Amino acid sequence: MLFEGFDLVSALATFAACLVSVTLLLAVSQQLWQLRWAATRDKSCKLPIPKGSMGFPLIGETGHWLLQVFSKIFSHEALESYLPKIQLVIQDTLRAWSSNPDAINVYQEAQKLTFHMAIRVLLGFSIPEEDLTHLFEVYQQFVENVFSLPVDLPFSGYRRGIQARHTLQKGLEKAIREKLQSTQGKDYADALDILIESSKEHGKEMTMQELKDGTLELIFAAYATTASASTSLIMQLLKHPNVLEKLREELRANGLLHNGCVCEGALRLDTLVGLRYLDCVIKEVMRLFTPISGGYRTVLQTFELDGFQIPKGWSVMYSIRDTHDTAPVFKDVDVFDPERFSQARSEDKDGRFHYLPFGGGVRTCLGKHLAKLFLKVLAVELASTSRFELASRTFPRITLVPVLHPVDGLSVKFFGLDSNQNKILTETEAMLGATV
Repeated sequence: MLFEGFDLVSALATFAACLVSVTLLLAVSQQLWQLRWAATRDKSCKLPIPKGSMGFPLIGETGHWLLQVFSKIFSHEALESYLPKIQLVIQDTLRAWSSNPDAINVYQEAQKLTFHMAIRVLLGFSIPEEDLTHLFEVYQQFVENVFSLPVDLPFSGYRRGIQARHTLQKGLEKAIREKLQSTQGKDYADALDILIESSKEHGKEMTMQELKDGTLELIFAAYATTASASTSLIMQLLKHPNVLEKLREELRANGLLHNGCVCEGALRLDTLVGLRYLDCVIKEVMRLFTPISGGYRTVLQTFELDGFQIPKGWSVMYSIRDTHDTAPVFKDVDVFDPERFSQARSEDKDGRFHYLPFGGGVRTCLGKHLAKLFLKVLAVELASTSRFELASRTFPRITLVPVLHPVDGLSVKFFGLDSNQNKILTETEAMLGATV
């Protein structure tokens, strides 16, 4: 009897401990968004951190002038000027992947690609390749520890994050100073140019610390989620070769695919908008493989949801993935089917919030048009200049933390194409292929 009582007390204690753990986990998960920059940002930064912004001084309700800045950074005119630069970065990357005799880790390489795009195109930095590689490695260490609890102990994630931030900001400061002192003419205004000029127009001279923090946040915004979506795009094209071939047919039909490559200067924003099937593919990738699970919002006024009262001032989390999985407008939600977004079906036309890969409302992702542009250019270049095949026996499983990605990174072998879109094999591969 004594042991039965002990078991009951032990069970109750275990239950209580689990309850406390879950409560703490929920509280910590909410606060981590607010702590992320406390753990990694320089405390001397004077950029405002508004209520509800979750720690991003450059994203959210940061004042009318900052919203104007971002409207310029991601305007149609700005995206048009970024487009040829983005295309060049992607072309160089795919050539490097195809020239590699071994299979590549797609997720890791996609992270490098999006980092290079942010540095070269969005910020306009001219950093030597060796320095850029080192900066990427430091940035990865920064990102890995950005959600660490602010416990400043040796070997803690917080300490590693601070050290990485310090090294990273030294490199960024050097790049910013070189950019500001450069007299070399440019054919477009990048995001950092727009940020600096717009701040001057509004009577605000940004300090070097503010420029470094702003630069870091622009990189952060363009990095992880775009790498995740790029990897998901490549995986789905591998799984569904009919989709890839249909993309090629659309490129041919629009006069974009000639002698195994996209005609130089043929890609423009208006051209990409006209590629309806390409748009469907990108939308379906973002529906089924949304990079992040959801987001937080602050309740502005008390409301009721399914009989439950949600008080003003509470923080609530909305789930993007659950919304996509349960939205009644989508048929066969687990099936990769780009045609669901075609004009004939338009499954997303009914209702405002059934499809929200970039969030919704006034706090929707400000860089969503840049992200979609990047993914479309990547898909066009993959369809026109590359052949690729899975290098593992099976497709890897997917993990959702910290963003959606394959657990092994997705091992893929890339090949170059000749003018007839046939694989260009290495000498060794050609000899093996000729062996009877």
